[in-house]
Amino acid sequence: SIDVTQCRSDFPEQREIAFDSETKMMATFHPQDDGYFIAVKGAPEAVITHCSSEQRDGEEQAVTEERRAALREVNTSLANEGYRVLAFAYRYAQSLDDNPYESLVWLGMAGFIDPPRSDIRSTIDECRHAGIRIVVLTGDQKETAEYVAREVGLGEESIESIPGDALAGASSKSEEEKKRLQDATLFYRVTPKQKLELIELHQQAGNVVAMTGDGVNDAPALKSADIGVAMGRRGTQVAQEVADVVLKDDAFKTIVYAVREGRVIYGNIRKFVLYLLSCNVAEILVVFLAALVTSKLPILPLQILFLNFVTDVFPAFALGAGEGGKGIMDRPPRPKKEPILTNSHSFEIAYYGASISVATLTVYLISRHYWASTYSESVTMAFLTLAFAQLWHVFNMREPSSPLWRNQIVANRWMWLALAFCAGLLVLSVYFPPLARVLGTVPISATAWLAVVSASVFPIAADGLLRRVYSVASR
Repeated sequence: SIDVTQCRSDFPEQREIAFDSETKMMATFHPQDDGYFIAVKGAPEAVITHCSSEQRDGEEQAVTEERRAALREVNTSLANEGYRVLAFAYRYAQSLDDNPYESLVWLGMAGFIDPPRSDIRSTIDECRHAGIRIVVLTGDQKETAEYVAREVGLGEESIESIPGDALAGASSKSEEEKKRLQDATLFYRVTPKQKLELIELHQQAGNVVAMTGDGVNDAPALKSADIGVAMGRRGTQVAQEVADVVLKDDAFKTIVYAVREGRVIYGNIRKFVLYLLSCNVAEILVVFLAALVTSKLPILPLQILFLNFVTDVFPAFALGAGEGGKGIMDRPPRPKKEPILTNSHSFEIAYYGASISVATLTVYLISRHYWASTYSESVTMAFLTLAFAQLWHVFNMREPSSPLWRNQIVANRWMWLALAFCAGLLVLSVYFPPLARVLGTVPISATAWLAVVSASVFPIAADGLLRRVYSVASR
């Protein structure tokens, strides 16, 4: 065995030529006798080209073209089995300024295997369902890259791979060639500059680009991408500093999980806003429409404040705690420039607001003009109808394809707690005298309660009609 520590002590490094993506090699200079021993490692195809002799059976022998072809065949054979192959050579020099890659002596090559994680195939399938394309850019040689791509499920028996050189000047290529590069899944022997070219090409096409990396050479691409994702365990400090996200476990599955959580959070924010705005529109419409047909308001200012600060808030908070539906990763990504509320959402806000206000005003007018209730009783019924309609309206925030009785709203325990708490407050607002005096409410009969509850579910019926219209329109 070799004592690496002792070897480094006996032959200290005097100069290092870092790995260059152009030469695909690196070299170190170590003092020996009156000169320097130069150790070279790099891509087999690059090292083989620069070797004029090789060490065999304790002697140096010339490297013929036939021998080079045989070595390349061994390299290809190892790469086809998924090995990352590294070649080694050396030479002697008299000066630190000598060309390290001139007339090298071939030593051999070694294959390293880095098997994919067991869950990577299912994770990539999940990405496909979510409308996320996976593109592999690697510095490895073609055969190794194709083997790994097949192992993780990016291709069948054959997969088209494109050399990194094809990305040079990508933005100035023909539209047909740009389309080919944008549709490609696998690029091999890619340099940092070529990664930037591909990122720019996809961004020009309107795609959102996320880039993963761990090395110093990945830093420019991580910074240029819309979302740079660096490895937290094996990633360099430079890569982590320029990235937008750092993975603590270096697992690709974590990225997909983060995408899912991002979709859930965004969807919850959208539901939160849609719910509150439609409730507020309902309150505005109740007051505005009533002012057109009657001299007295069907709901009092303090009652509106009570709804806004109490019964509206808790269901909205519960919406924000939703865990998302099962099919959230089966939807395509939303357009890059889509606002949080689209034109259809604006229509829904007006539609839901109108349905709640219609239910509220109907109860008020029937109570006032047909049941000859007192003004206080009519106001109380309108207030309760508006409040309970807003509570039941939260079920309209479910996913478009979800049934009323089985969805992420129903499965949200926080929602049931919020509804129970708000319903209790509404009962107190009528039967707890101190609160009733402040809000201007009075106890009502069982028949009035039946009317309130019946009318308050009208927005759910209106939602069912809207969903049916959407379903017919999408066919």
